[in-house]
Amino acid sequence: MGARASATLLAGTILSGIALSGSAIAQTAPAAAPAAQEAAPVAPQETRLVKSLRVEGSQRIEPETVLSYTRLRAGTEYTNETIDQAIKDLLASELLADVSIEGVDTGNLVIRIRENPVINRVIFEGNKRLKQDKIDKEVKLRPRQIFTRTAVRADVARIIELYRRQGRFAASVEPKMVSLDQNRVDVVFEISEGPKSKVRQINIIGNEVFSDGKLRGEMATKQARLTSIFSSNTSYDQDRLAYDQQKLRQFYLTEGYADFRVVSAVAELTPDKKDFIITYVVEEGPRYKFGPITVESAIRDFDEKKLAASLQIKEGDWYNAKAVEDTVEQLSETAGIFGYAFADVRPDFQRDPQTLTMGMSFRIGEANRTYIERIDITGNRQTQDKVIRREFRVAEGDAFNTFLVKRSQDRINSLGYFQDKFEIERKDGSAPDRIVLSANVEEKANGELTLSAGFSSLEQFILQASIRQRNFRGKGQTVSASVDYSTYSKSVELGFTEPYLFDSNVALGGTVFRRDYNAFNYIGSDRSTTYSQVSTGFQLVAGVPLTEYWTLSARYSLMQDDVTLDRNSFYSDLNGNGVLDSNECDPVKAGRYYCEAVGARITSLVGVSLIYDSLNSRIRPTRGQRLTIGADFAGLGGDVRYARARFDADKYWGLGSGFIFSVSAEGGYIHSLEKRGAGIDPIRITDRFYLGEPQFRGFDIRGVGPRVQRIAYTGDPTTGTQLLITDRDQIIDDAIGGKAYYLTKAELELPLGAGAAEMGLRPSIFVMAGSLFNITRPGKTIAFTQASSGGTLLFNKDGSPTLLPKSDPVKDNAGNIYYTVSPTDTINAGMLTTCTVGYSATAGGPCVGTSINQQAFSTTAPFLERFVGDSAKPRLSIGFGVNWNSPFGPLRIDVAKALLAAPGDDKKLVTFNVGTQF
Repeated sequence: MGARASATLLAGTILSGIALSGSAIAQTAPAAAPAAQEAAPVAPQETRLVKSLRVEGSQRIEPETVLSYTRLRAGTEYTNETIDQAIKDLLASELLADVSIEGVDTGNLVIRIRENPVINRVIFEGNKRLKQDKIDKEVKLRPRQIFTRTAVRADVARIIELYRRQGRFAASVEPKMVSLDQNRVDVVFEISEGPKSKVRQINIIGNEVFSDGKLRGEMATKQARLTSIFSSNTSYDQDRLAYDQQKLRQFYLTEGYADFRVVSAVAELTPDKKDFIITYVVEEGPRYKFGPITVESAIRDFDEKKLAASLQIKEGDWYNAKAVEDTVEQLSETAGIFGYAFADVRPDFQRDPQTLTMGMSFRIGEANRTYIERIDITGNRQTQDKVIRREFRVAEGDAFNTFLVKRSQDRINSLGYFQDKFEIERKDGSAPDRIVLSANVEEKANGELTLSAGFSSLEQFILQASIRQRNFRGKGQTVSASVDYSTYSKSVELGFTEPYLFDSNVALGGTVFRRDYNAFNYIGSDRSTTYSQVSTGFQLVAGVPLTEYWTLSARYSLMQDDVTLDRNSFYSDLNGNGVLDSNECDPVKAGRYYCEAVGARITSLVGVSLIYDSLNSRIRPTRGQRLTIGADFAGLGGDVRYARARFDADKYWGLGSGFIFSVSAEGGYIHSLEKRGAGIDPIRITDRFYLGEPQFRGFDIRGVGPRVQRIAYTGDPTTGTQLLITDRDQIIDDAIGGKAYYLTKAELELPLGAGAAEMGLRPSIFVMAGSLFNITRPGKTIAFTQASSGGTLLFNKDGSPTLLPKSDPVKDNAGNIYYTVSPTDTINAGMLTTCTVGYSATAGGPCVGTSINQQAFSTTAPFLERFVGDSAKPRLSIGFGVNWNSPFGPLRIDVAKALLAAPGDDKKLVTFNVGTQF
């Protein structure tokens, strides 16, 4: 501790001049010179000769190096002024802590020096808000450098400036030096960070039209309040202060106040250095309207009157500076469409303070028609040039056209092979009428590998694996393969798409698949499998562009669907032959709609779609629209015959500031081309439409539309009546689909900060409406008999009929009737046997015993079958969601509240989807 204390005192002595100004230090350094001048006579100084010259006190610095900083040399003349200047030059080198020259009177000069110490370490103490690496980048002091007070002062200023950038104006830095052996030192910066200086108040003086709150809302800087506790804009920032002045001016200029100005902007730090008070003094001035608006063009191709009439701004509208900028851009794009890439458009303002109007004259300067000299493509390491060039709507030698260049840019972005915000740059060509288009792309990973495994009490083991390459071999081809496996679903699928077949503008793709799916419902928390569907087949799709925006797509698919039900659960010996035949599906157990679907069928389907697409990006559109109208016909061979029509429409608007608004609508209708029995819908359950999660947020999977519910009866011993079980978890609920549906959505995507955007987070709010309907009412299944005594029906106390379970004889595979061994039998009581008396362990074997047995029956408890949900009335939901491009795939979480629903609809508040495209 004693050594450290003495070192600190020494450091305090050496660094005592750090807080002083540079001029003060310069005045104290050459202290011997003024003394020498006072001792010198007024008469001209005596000139003497340097007889000898040596350096004493040097440790690391060579004497020749010391002498090189002076003009003193052996054999040369010197004066007192020469000696003073030598001392100044040596101190200015910043290599020495002290310098003196002896032997001035005799000419035998001795330069005595004390070298500045060498820095051993640079240490920062007390820095918590700023990490070591950030400070290291700013300070100049480094180990093995020469220590100087000037460098220390500069580093202190740099560290304080770092903290001020963070809004910590109360931060202070105290430098200390710890002396070591061999003339080395440790430099220690003791940092007191202090609290973050907030903006306590923003005062605005001179505003009469708009309130303080309205103007503060236009600023980036916010007042420190409880409501802004998570905001990073409540700290003071000098650059942000200048930005806010510009924001105020922009706001007033868009509202018509052309004379607005910020007179002054002052930021005052409170005495405790914790807060700032910012005061703006403004002059609003009068509000202007647009006066006469004209266009003057030096390009003969343009009709000035028609151009002026097409402008968005009109005479009499309130003046808006942003609208003027948009008009300049509109005219520049118009000139570009006609091939004038370098047309100069300048607005001329005619301000009239008397009438408070702002006349506008847009002058289009003379320009040459521009032609594309060359298209340069750079940055593509994997993607072949032709994949990019075929998306260009212009070619080398064509006249320049801004619309086609912008369209080319959108098409390249839609490929999804490159980083977002790609733009085609324009460069000057070899002549004034030549232009070079440069496509500098930055490739991103286009391969997607997804592997996931898990365990569920319902699904048991779950395994999913998929791989997709959207730019296979750099040729723009798409190759995909996926495998899904769980207890209730299995599938494998292979796909390939060639977007330009044989380098022609024809797309061709195909998919081969096998899907095993077990439909299910829930009774409480228990999952119950209803039917199993195995689909095997392939699909071919071809697309041909008709125009820039219209595409014709044709497809053909052939697949076999095999729908089965578990015979032990859903079949009964309806024929009484003791064998569960394929046509003995029991409607009491399975329901008529599932029994009707059982069987293997081949579907041969041909379809066509007409597509309009003007989206600026197919990956994440922000403007444009897309419309798809499709029709399919099943019946070109196969066992199924129907016609199906569908449409899908989307439109996007970029509202500015990162807001994206979109509306979408879709719908479909399927019509059977064959007839079936009464009470049987001609469209089978596997071909119908279904609606719910994830399409319709706020509802569960297949949660909207027609469904059949089975509600069991229970007896009430206190009243002697039979009651329906109304607990929703105890109701068997089967969605049976519909032949028509519609779904609409309006969604607003909200912008977030740069950090959240880099993470791929995109929140949105939405409202959705839709319905699934139009199906033949299924025949009602009766699962009970009414109890009677003789010819009289029995009724309960409340007047309702007494319902008894439906009973069916139990038989073995040979058709023998089973009996239940009487309870009086002490050995085989309750066992099933074919003996009417006694017991036989084998069918047809000898019956042993004298017990009289009762015939065995399989009973089905009485239930009420109810058909609900077949209504075209809209269901409505509202909610918010977040898209996230997570490291393990695209993910979306939605919280949606169903506001309108039909009886039987299954609602769901939170929806979680991963691994799908949004």
